[in-house]
Amino acid sequence: MANPKVTVVGAGFVGATTAQRLVEKELADVVLIDVVEGMPQGKALDMMESAPVEGFHTRITGTNDYADTKNSDVVVITAGLARKPGMSRDDLLLKNAEIVGGIVEQCAAHSPRAIIITVTNPLDAMTYLAWKKSGFANSRVLGMAGVLDSARYAYFLSEELLCKPGDVEALVFGGHGDEMVPVPQLTKVKGRPVTELLEPEVIEKINQRARVGGAEIVALLKTGSAYYAPSSSVVQMVKAIVQNTAEILPCCVYMTGQYGIKDVYCGVPARLGREGVLEIPEYKLTDDQKKALAASAEQVRENCAKLQKQ
Repeated sequence: MANPKVTVVGAGFVGATTAQRLVEKELADVVLIDVVEGMPQGKALDMMESAPVEGFHTRITGTNDYADTKNSDVVVITAGLARKPGMSRDDLLLKNAEIVGGIVEQCAAHSPRAIIITVTNPLDAMTYLAWKKSGFANSRVLGMAGVLDSARYAYFLSEELLCKPGDVEALVFGGHGDEMVPVPQLTKVKGRPVTELLEPEVIEKINQRARVGGAEIVALLKTGSAYYAPSSSVVQMVKAIVQNTAEILPCCVYMTGQYGIKDVYCGVPARLGREGVLEIPEYKLTDDQKKALAASAEQVRENCAKLQKQ
């Protein structure tokens, strides 16, 4: 039986690390594509030369030709401009829309049955754009944000609680960035809600650090942005899709009335499988969290309106 085929668009830090994790975990054969001649080919060759040491049997191909991406099961879009210190995700909106729009048209033409996962910022608006440009069902176009935001939240909580990061099951709703909505009552440490373990003011301090988690790394690196945690988060989503696990993961998905939000992409937990988004289960939120989620969705809607004017 043939391995699943995953195309990763963009051979920069996020794309290359995503490709590396996918082949090392043997989740799929990977096509790594980039506009820079030689870069994806060189990185792919370098990864394949690690196969005898790492022991993986999946393959990665580097290319500049979208024809090589034909019949992909999943397309992960990481290409685009990265944030610089002092730059917001919204600053990237129009430039990255131009980049992502062209990529989606090529990928949709060569892989009409693929699931598209966007990673490029501003994430929520780029996911909407990918849906519009692809012509795919909204269930087959989703964005990676919630897994990353939840992972950051879980790590910060584990530092405060002096526990293993893997012991924390964190859940973050809303947009990727300042509008994210941490949900402490649904975030658990070995089954216990974090609200029973930490004082409200401590939780809020950690909430705020999670909201600016990406900017914290950008400020430290000075040139570039995060890629280890983002790539791990993408791979978790790809695994749920190609292995049809029906796992619930926080993602940027198209809302059809859940939580009172409709006709816009927003970050909420969703059940993922081979057909993309299988279900958007609803969790009990506080009134304040519902308002924050609605505000987050409205900001995405405003960004999407800016795109429509172009």
